[in-house]
Amino acid sequence: MVFSSIVFLFLFLPLNLLFYYAFKDRNYRNIVLVGFSLFFYAWGEPVWITLLILSAFVDYLNGLFIEKYRNRPIAKLGIYSTLIFNVGLLMLFKYADFIAHNINMFFPVHIKEPGFILPIGISFYTFQTISYTIDVYYGHVKAQRSFLNFLMFVSLYHQLVAGPIVRYEHIAREIDERLFSWEDFNSGVVRFCIGLFKKVAIANIAGDIGSGFLDGDFSTLSVAGGWLGLVMFTIQIYFDFSGYSDMAIGLGRMFGFHYHENFRYPYLSASITDFWRRWHISLGSFFRDYIYIPLGGSKSNTARNLFIVWGLTGLWHGASWNFVIWGLYFGFIIYAEKILLARILLKVPSFVRHTYSLFLIILGWAIFYFTDLYRLAGFLKIIFGATGNALIDFETTHVFYENLYWLILAVLLCFPVYHWFQDSALSHARLRQAYWYVIAPISMLLFVVSVALLVGSSYNPFLYFRF
Repeated sequence: MVFSSIVFLFLFLPLNLLFYYAFKDRNYRNIVLVGFSLFFYAWGEPVWITLLILSAFVDYLNGLFIEKYRNRPIAKLGIYSTLIFNVGLLMLFKYADFIAHNINMFFPVHIKEPGFILPIGISFYTFQTISYTIDVYYGHVKAQRSFLNFLMFVSLYHQLVAGPIVRYEHIAREIDERLFSWEDFNSGVVRFCIGLFKKVAIANIAGDIGSGFLDGDFSTLSVAGGWLGLVMFTIQIYFDFSGYSDMAIGLGRMFGFHYHENFRYPYLSASITDFWRRWHISLGSFFRDYIYIPLGGSKSNTARNLFIVWGLTGLWHGASWNFVIWGLYFGFIIYAEKILLARILLKVPSFVRHTYSLFLIILGWAIFYFTDLYRLAGFLKIIFGATGNALIDFETTHVFYENLYWLILAVLLCFPVYHWFQDSALSHARLRQAYWYVIAPISMLLFVVSVALLVGSSYNPFLYFRF
């Protein structure tokens, strides 16, 4: 089940809200959330519920063990157990085929590839439970005594299958005591409608257009067609993932949870370092706090630490060499900015900095898109005019002008239009009440448009479900 589906919007979510607010007791409400979250996860892959519950149970016990033996050497066993179990799960289900395939390629052996189906959301919930046990070990949080409450933290469907990666310390208080307010609930509904519109009206359309150029025959692809397809994927992946994060944050507020922001208008970045402070913030902060800093950060072996982190960042996104290359590509640029480029960028006009960043970001999405490295190499040759393909063709021109107004809208929504409006309105007492009278009908309009588009379209993927 996905948020942008008719079943979710008109059956699952209304029933969840009805049953949740039918109870005043927090424990009953937590039971409702666990039940609906497990049902949500089971909708597509019921067999993997056992894996999710097992993962939660192991890390729940490890948290209690660490707290019991805090400040004693034996407490580290809880950390080792968590790391071995969770990394082992990822290696088995996500990377076993990749490892076996590469061993078979480079050595005269034949290891059978297991062929496991990747459980949805495993990359997200394993990172959440790893961060929990580490935080318990370092005393940042106290171990959760109730397994039901811990299972709710792990399984909350708002962010279970595609993030953001929610740390236990961010919602520890709200697990045990959540206060309802209409302002929170209303802001959650607004945020959800905005995310739904971004997903359905921008990401889906961009993906449909982009795949026509990127998945077709390269012998007939023009240079302009290649760039247009790549720009469409650039739009798709941002609005797909940020739209999902908006919906997750909105759903959280409807139920009293306040998740951290996961995107801060990344395509406005003035450097690649800045981009990664704005893009998938929960993942970046995880690697920073639990891998980069423990390795020594920028205090020792900076280059080594950066390339380890960015190699792992790429590998986290998928068991394919293109993702590793994509991660190292950004790692190399960030290292270059750290030692030289950042000082140069400060001396050039803002427009140049933004153009530099956007060009490298878009080029990076080409590496991300093509899991076939031969096809990636062929595509890069085309867009840089090294193949003799036509510079432009009629189809590209037609698609561009046919979608020009939609493209202008997509570009505008890469800017903080909503936050400008919200901040301006809420900063004045007289405008605060008027703000809700304006934003409510706009949200309803976005919802109606999104539903109409969903009913009329069969193209509705979520890119980050496969990670």
